[in-house]
Amino acid sequence: TDELVNIKDAGKAFPLGGGKEYIALRGIDLQIKRGEFISLIGHSGCGKSTLLNMIAGLDLATEGVVSLEGLTITKPGPDRIVVFQNYSLLPWMTVRENVAFAVDEVLTEKTDQERKEIIEYYVDVVGLTKEIDKYPSEMSGGMRQRVAIARALSVQPRLLLLDEPFGVLDALTRGKLQEQLVKICEDNNISALMVTHEVDEAVLMSDRVVMLTNGPASKIGSILDVDIPRPRKRLEAVKHPSYYQLRSEIIYFLNQQKQVKKMRAQKVQNVAAHGLEKVNLQLGFVPLTACAPMIIAKEKGFFVKHGLEQV
Repeated sequence: TDELVNIKDAGKAFPLGGGKEYIALRGIDLQIKRGEFISLIGHSGCGKSTLLNMIAGLDLATEGVVSLEGLTITKPGPDRIVVFQNYSLLPWMTVRENVAFAVDEVLTEKTDQERKEIIEYYVDVVGLTKEIDKYPSEMSGGMRQRVAIARALSVQPRLLLLDEPFGVLDALTRGKLQEQLVKICEDNNISALMVTHEVDEAVLMSDRVVMLTNGPASKIGSILDVDIPRPRKRLEAVKHPSYYQLRSEIIYFLNQQKQVKKMRAQKVQNVAAHGLEKVNLQLGFVPLTACAPMIIAKEKGFFVKHGLEQV
């Protein structure tokens, strides 16, 4: 079968205490094929990283099934490697040692020479050959993230799980590494699932873009097939007739979700106004001397995000 990961009617609820729970995801159906690159996109708090962690085995589904090659995922494994937003490097180890730490642990059947070559190859792939004996503290944030990507690729996983891996990189490094990463996945038939907030990144890198609705109980709102041929070069991809159409569809979906969020907030306020639920605290008349702190807070813009209003 061509299918690597199968997610069927999966959900995730987090206990809040007092018998209550927060439902992060519900009714997720998604299949990931071998060699396929998928992006997950949606507003903050929609459960993108939770879904990624469920596939990684770091957070288990509370309902439904998440399986890899027909076996239910119950724990992390070297066949699924996560690259987090932060670099997750061991500070007392050099670039070479950080990558070797993973290679020596996973590729035990390789000879010492083969492992050395694999380490040096992937360090070179991310452009850090000159820095191979440096420590993380001697490198920029972008370089550290490149080490994390080299380490993930070096164990030759079947599925690469990327949680906003390029967020800390400058535009030039980001573009170069995006192309390299996609090429490596293609050349080695590695599947990838990437959480991103970047619409262009999703279109440029993906075979499919999965869009999640707002939480709680987020679900898949839409899945877009990206029909831009591979191998893709950024400058050629943006000239493809589908590029701006796909981009517009994602932006339209995200804007729709923003409107839904506003309408929900308005509904809560309307309910409160009719006395069904208290979300606003109305102070009424406060004598001048007593309300001085409130006036200063209003003028200074304190508590704006909490909705401090003067009527």
